[in-house]
Amino acid sequence: MQTDVKTPLEIFSMPQHLMVPVFQRRYVWTAETQWEPLWRDISRVAERRLEGASTQHFLGAVVTQSSPAGMGSLASHSLIDGQQRLTTLQVLIDAAAAELDAAEQPHLSQQLAMLTHNPPAFALDEPAVLKLQHQNEDRAGFVAVMTAEPPLDYSGLPQSKIVQAHQYFSEQVREWLGDPVDPARAGALVSTLSQGLQIVVIALAEHEPSQEIFETLNARGTPLTAADLVKNYVFQQIVREGGSAKAAFHEHWQELEKSFWTKEVRIGRYSLERLSLFLNHWLVAQTGEEVSTRSTFTRFKSWHEQSGRPMTQVLNAIHRQAKLFEDWVHESGKTEGDLSPVALFLYRTEAAELEAVKPLLLRLFDVEHPVPAEVAAASLRDVESWLMRRSVLRRPASEYSRVVASLIADLQGVEPHEVANALRGSLVRLNRPGTYWPGDEELERELASAPIYTQPKGRLRAYLEAIEDWHRGYTKTTSASGSRVKRGAMTIEHLLPQKWKDYWPVDTLQEQIDRDAHVHRLGNLTLLTQSLNSTVSNGPWNGPKGKQQALDASDTLLMTRAPRKSEDWNEERINERTHSMTTALLETWPAPEGHNPDPVKRSEQESAGWVMLRDLVASGHLPAGTVLIAREGNYEGRSATVTADGLLEMDGKTYDTPSGAGKEVLGRAVNGWTFWRLPGGGKLMDVRQKYLGTYVDRKGLYESFWRDVLKRIKQAAPDWTQASSPGGSSWITLPYGSSVARYTLAFTLNGPIVDLEFGSPDKQANLLEFDKFMSRRDELEDAFGDPLTWERMENKKASRIRYYRPSGGQVTDVGTREELVDWFVSSALRLRSSISASMYGVPPQ
Repeated sequence: MQTDVKTPLEIFSMPQHLMVPVFQRRYVWTAETQWEPLWRDISRVAERRLEGASTQHFLGAVVTQSSPAGMGSLASHSLIDGQQRLTTLQVLIDAAAAELDAAEQPHLSQQLAMLTHNPPAFALDEPAVLKLQHQNEDRAGFVAVMTAEPPLDYSGLPQSKIVQAHQYFSEQVREWLGDPVDPARAGALVSTLSQGLQIVVIALAEHEPSQEIFETLNARGTPLTAADLVKNYVFQQIVREGGSAKAAFHEHWQELEKSFWTKEVRIGRYSLERLSLFLNHWLVAQTGEEVSTRSTFTRFKSWHEQSGRPMTQVLNAIHRQAKLFEDWVHESGKTEGDLSPVALFLYRTEAAELEAVKPLLLRLFDVEHPVPAEVAAASLRDVESWLMRRSVLRRPASEYSRVVASLIADLQGVEPHEVANALRGSLVRLNRPGTYWPGDEELERELASAPIYTQPKGRLRAYLEAIEDWHRGYTKTTSASGSRVKRGAMTIEHLLPQKWKDYWPVDTLQEQIDRDAHVHRLGNLTLLTQSLNSTVSNGPWNGPKGKQQALDASDTLLMTRAPRKSEDWNEERINERTHSMTTALLETWPAPEGHNPDPVKRSEQESAGWVMLRDLVASGHLPAGTVLIAREGNYEGRSATVTADGLLEMDGKTYDTPSGAGKEVLGRAVNGWTFWRLPGGGKLMDVRQKYLGTYVDRKGLYESFWRDVLKRIKQAAPDWTQASSPGGSSWITLPYGSSVARYTLAFTLNGPIVDLEFGSPDKQANLLEFDKFMSRRDELEDAFGDPLTWERMENKKASRIRYYRPSGGQVTDVGTREELVDWFVSSALRLRSSISASMYGVPPQ
């Protein structure tokens, strides 16, 4: 086995055949995941080479194995691993060669052609002339596109991902070269593609065990972390700059290999080494860009090349920032005593599982660009308020990585003393469900009835600790007296027990529902210094062994003071305490004065999650004795009966929820609200929506809306359609004049659309018809007057030409109903007229 780092020129310069075996998987790389990042890297290297730098980019590794000489007695090697990478590289080089040929740069085009095609002197047939030989199902597409004469007509080539990749790279190269082509740019691109890329080539002899090596490389090896890759790059650069790698390691990097930095940190459903995660966060703080953890190294490398900073300076900054961060983390782990604002911020946001905010913390306390201490502290208070208010209300955190990067970008160029004001302004302007900063009124309204106990317990404990600290005089950063509560150690207890029926009975179903609803509310929860045994926890309030007396064991906690003085504990007391505890949270995490935006409401599904079946029974929306029927299909005929106490009875067993009963029928988890049907055929979900006041007769809205659209279309184009009964679906169709296609008008998740859909049973006929339109794209869009979305879906039966309504809209938007009708009618007529004129030269009758 021989291992070398080679350039494409070194790999492909000799006449040869690199064989992709028939058993290798098909080409699967895509634009979004692989082509676009690869082209960004290559164009970046080319730009740097254009500036005179000898930049290179590492592409990865391939494994080859010698095999007996093949066609034409050329050297032959089997490609054991890396066929996706080399196929893409060959396609990219050939696409660039074709563009250079079209730009009348024949000498540069030929330099690239020699990397993909064997010399004519070998007199090989057309497929064999290629240096990369596919023996699997990709062969036809690869040979066709790689042997086509430029300029290429892609519509006449077999449809495959390889052909799509060639077209993608051809377009990117053409745009990058410019018009007319700058010879210097062309030379830089050729230099990059031939000598600016590095590939580790592991060459096996014919007798070596390729499968064993393949499995070792792909399964049993330990992959390099982002920190490993960054480290290697950092010290290579230091040596190139004339520095001492040994001295830099001992002075700055050695500390970053301690157990603290190699510890795995949990991020959602997976873990990442702390140092790799820190480097990612530091990079986001420097760039103001969202950087995925998988892209840390590549973005770090490109950032450094663009910055022009000496690597010793960069390493010094990383080391100093890492040391500061380590100090914060160690302090935040203290369970007793006061904490600095940063350490407390870390403790609370980690309890709330908000890892994505750390780049903003690093930006506010950047060791190289410090912000005045009081400004950084004020900024941190606002960020903590924004995050924790959203956390308390269970608002989604999925957009935080993007938002944090955007907030950092907003601070670029801001004077240090203005950072707090600028950051507050950015936070106040956030207005999406995944981003906005909730106001006082919203928290007071929602927390009055929210079942907050259902949140993760670490997060809930942090809320209750903040409330206890508020009682002790800690508001913002000032303490009136005492010390903060012990962190992460107290138990969470219900005052009104979860199992209340034995000692806390009520009479009616509605009273039971009301009591159950109060059990998990904020005012019914407390911290205790020690857990209560189950007898006391579920026992009565009063008496020598009652819960009230047991609370005296935690008399050091101020949050238990009011309950300990209460002679009874009921829903009224819980409501009063909920209000008081909400005030504590509002003052711990204050928002700007007057900041009370209209709530960006959660989805109907989330809001409805608090409604139980017995709520519907108690309110009269679902009478006891109602027989629910399983939805159509294999389960049709199975039924469950609603009981007087709000349960479902089926085959002698009772179930608390529709989903529980549905799971019993289906054998797996299911949304019971949509699984069960009412006797009249409606969904159980409809009853819940009527209870919530959110029910909308969408079927009726659609039917009425489309009836108006059809009426208007028939008035404008009497020959187009005779349809008069649109039905209650979210779409209607109109004839095209051929069985291959049809027009579709629809409401989608992305708003209203008008389509010409090629959706006949014959997939190939659909693609051919679509391609015919695609060849006249410019003419059609000129006639239409707006860009269209072209979706050639080779892996699906149908393809389509689509026009979206720029401002969106849904059928429930009653206030803009007439505007929506106008848009559908005018857009459909415009698309039909444009197609008729541009494709057939005949305007519609």
